[in-house]
Amino acid sequence: MQLPPFKLERYFAKYEFNTEFLLCASDCESMSIADLLAFEEGAAEKLQQAWLGYSESQGSRALRQEICALYANLQPEHILVHTGAGEAIYLFMRSMLNENDHVVVHAPGYQSLSEVAKGMGCSVSLWLAREENNWALNLDELRSLVRRDTKAIVVNVPHNPTGYLMPRADFDALNRFAQEKNLLLFSDEVYRESEYDPATRLPAACDYGEHAVSLGVLSKTYGLAGLRIGWIATRNKTIYESMASFKDYTTICNSAPSEFLAEVAMRQRVKLAERNLEIIKRNLTVMDDLFTRRADLFAWVRPQAGTMGFPRWLKGAAETFCDDLVKKAGVLLLPGSMYGDFKNHFRVGLGRKNLPQAVERLEEYLDKISILT
Repeated sequence: MQLPPFKLERYFAKYEFNTEFLLCASDCESMSIADLLAFEEGAAEKLQQAWLGYSESQGSRALRQEICALYANLQPEHILVHTGAGEAIYLFMRSMLNENDHVVVHAPGYQSLSEVAKGMGCSVSLWLAREENNWALNLDELRSLVRRDTKAIVVNVPHNPTGYLMPRADFDALNRFAQEKNLLLFSDEVYRESEYDPATRLPAACDYGEHAVSLGVLSKTYGLAGLRIGWIATRNKTIYESMASFKDYTTICNSAPSEFLAEVAMRQRVKLAERNLEIIKRNLTVMDDLFTRRADLFAWVRPQAGTMGFPRWLKGAAETFCDDLVKKAGVLLLPGSMYGDFKNHFRVGLGRKNLPQAVERLEEYLDKISILT
């Protein structure tokens, strides 16, 4: 199996920890261990008693029980905990797909959602979201992409990097279609519970039936990336057992202290999400104002959920713009080419408290280049 470099991760490796402003982060504002433990009386003392031996390979039952609260009728035996979402994506692909299978993948998107399948020898068709349609997916296009050898559909809702949120009727129809065609549906839901209007929140795909797998993580909506805890939820016993078996060849089990802290976080997830949504909504007003005033420089489809948007730079190549900005102003944006998008889009992150200061720096840069031109 051959995998190409992970472009987005290599880009962040170059800049993330030596750039003043990360104006493209996909996660929300994080916190200290002390701040997290302060949400729950007695949690700090319990952490001191956490056992540092091996943990259960499927994740502690207590953590899996708390994760079940995200779903309609799932039990702990339907939850498999991983070291972040990336491991879960990799294990789903490796355990459920075979060489020469065909997969339909929502695009643009996080590279591993398509690249792992390609590396295994699968054929991948991209189900494209288009800016002119406000990043909406076309279900008729999906029907035209599916073939006799199609094994799975991969979607990401809410969507990274556009912030698109599929309407409930379309998500219902997508699940019916997957069931009718006997296809697996891998639903990346790592930005779920970050909808700007809670009434638009979709059910988890795993609650529709055994055809579906839902992916979750603590990194994004809840802002706890350092815990490195993700999971899949599925009623499909074959998928669950296949992924659990393959996990024996990767991480085997998770960090016991991380699982304890994750358990606390899941009990407090509503408070964590509300805290971060407040940051996102404040930042959205800043970005709306910027893109309204600078409409000669940027095109902006306002996101509906999640921690990011995908504007377009109107004055040339987005890669050149992002490269010059980070070098001259210390502000990091993520060019769309990291997603395979070469139409001069770039990712902006909405979940960090210092976004207003980052935008001030960006505007100083824009003023300077306007003078030069």
